[in-house]
Amino acid sequence: MIIEPQADYRQQVLMLYTRSSALDSEVVAWAIYDGTGAVTHYAGDQDVAPYSTGLDAMQAGWRVLQVSQLNPPHPGAEYQTSYLPFEVMLEKWAKFDGK
Repeated sequence: MIIEPQADYRQQVLMLYTRSSALDSEVVAWAIYDGTGAVTHYAGDQDVAPYSTGLDAMQAGWRVLQVSQLNPPHPGAEYQTSYLPFEVMLEKWAKFDGK
């Protein structure tokens, strides 16, 4: 990405929770944060994920910042419901027009 020296940019962050640790696995939950302020998202305001997989998001220009550490379940807790363990954090830079 070429950044214009006079332009002002803001970060956009996309959190994807996937079915497994693979970037090409299905997205089951997500959150979007837009530093430009152009769009405000709320939990549950979309019925369909913005991307089907983390790989789809990468192909659309999102850059991977972090993926979840893989931790085995504690013995006896293999089938307990808990937090979503497979998280992918992505970012994109967008021009900010100051509005």
